[in-house]
Amino acid sequence: MTPLESLRRRAETLHLHGLLAHWPELADSTWVEPLLAWEEAERARRSLERRLGCAHIGRFKPLADFDWNWPTQCDRTAISELMGLDFLHSATNVILVGSSGLGKSTIAQNIAYQAVLHGHTVLFTTAGQLLNDLAALDSDSALRRRLRHYAAPSLLVVDEVGYLSYSNRHADLLFELINRRHETRSTLITTNRSFSDWAEVFPNAACVVALIDRLVHHAEIIALKGESYRHKEAREHAEQRSRKRKATAGSTP
Repeated sequence: MTPLESLRRRAETLHLHGLLAHWPELADSTWVEPLLAWEEAERARRSLERRLGCAHIGRFKPLADFDWNWPTQCDRTAISELMGLDFLHSATNVILVGSSGLGKSTIAQNIAYQAVLHGHTVLFTTAGQLLNDLAALDSDSALRRRLRHYAAPSLLVVDEVGYLSYSNRHADLLFELINRRHETRSTLITTNRSFSDWAEVFPNAACVVALIDRLVHHAEIIALKGESYRHKEAREHAEQRSRKRKATAGSTP
């Protein structure tokens, strides 16, 4: 492909029909290539901005600042591989399991952000927000539209599964959603419960076994263990305040 053919292909991709209509007389102009570069950069910026807005990832700590030494068990190599996003191409699910305060949400947010940066569609939500949103719909047509909304992203992150208990209807809705995404798109789940305890999260729900089966069929499961990082920070702050008070008291005549 010649340089001019490459430029024309870029103009076609950008749908610059006015430029293409006058291509024979404009193709050799020195301003054409910079114009295309500016348009490509601006569209990429706006696309990223739009996808970040739709993803609802929220504020988060970058993994560069993550204290990898704090959890007593955390497979850093596996998490680094997930940041490479290969799992999205095979519609592999990701399950982050561990007690509260170990960084599951932070890891999930970083993976979601990385996916957005690489052009993927992403939606980040909590289990409570997702299930209450679906359960509140009172018509089949509205529910179908909302299920399509949650089923569409390349990566759906469902945070905090297990912190609350849900009804049979909630369980059925989550199963329906996971079933729609099964083997076509990746779902990332963070949970503080082992799968053997999910019957307590969805008590008396007949679909729990089938739900877990869909999730783990093609899944990377990573367990995090240790004391809550938030508890650690709270203890350290309390110790700092105590030392400061003692130092102030010691310096008072």
